[in-house]
Parts: sequence; structure tokens; C-alpha cells
Amino acid sequence: MSDIEEIRRRRMQELQQQAAAQQAQQQSQDAQSQEQMRRELEAQKRQAMIQILTPEARSRLANLRLTKPEFVDQIELQLIQLAQMGRIKSKITDPQLKELLRKMAGQKRDINITWK
Repeated sequence: MSDIEEIRRRRMQELQQQAAAQQAQQQSQDAQSQEQMRRELEAQKRQAMIQILTPEARSRLANLRLTKPEFVDQIELQLIQLAQMGRIKSKITDPQLKELLRKMAGQKRDINITWK
């Protein structure tokens, strides 16, 4: 009876190892596909920015991305939405982008805490 239990135990371990290996492989494939999708979306966003912004305006956004990446992502998404709705008739210039950035930065609330 002991030999049968030992064989069952070994077989169970083998099956568990196989399942773990399959799960790790599936996770790796999922991560690769997510990375591929992210790269494709970034490429599409870059292409849209080329169509929407002048080179100077794109340069300004690239510089701003170094300090405020989330803010730039928000601006880019808004620009893409405006372009898709047909509200952008010509390429946005650097002065126009500066004004847009000023307006967007002004929407944030300043929170002041005073200590007594």
C-alpha cells in the first residue's frame, strides 16, 4: 500500500508542477500581448499628435512630459477627442498649445492648509 501512495504522491507533484509551468507560461504570454497592445496604442497616439500639432508644439509637450507625464497624457487624450469630434480645423501651434496648457493648469485646485 505504501508503494501505491508514493506513486500517487509523485504523480500529484508532477501534475502540480505542470500546472504551475502552464500558468507561468500563460502569464508570460498575457504580459507580452499587453505590452504589444501598449506599444500599438502609443504608436497610434504619436501618429495622431503628428497630425494635430505642429513640430514646435510636439516638442513642447515632449519637454513637459519629462516633468508631468500624467498631465501630458491628459492633454493628448483631450486633443485626440477634439480631433475625432472635428473641432480642430488646423494644426495646433505652439502659442495655441501654451494657452491650452495655461487653461488646463488653471483648472487644478490649490489646497492650502493653515496650522494654528
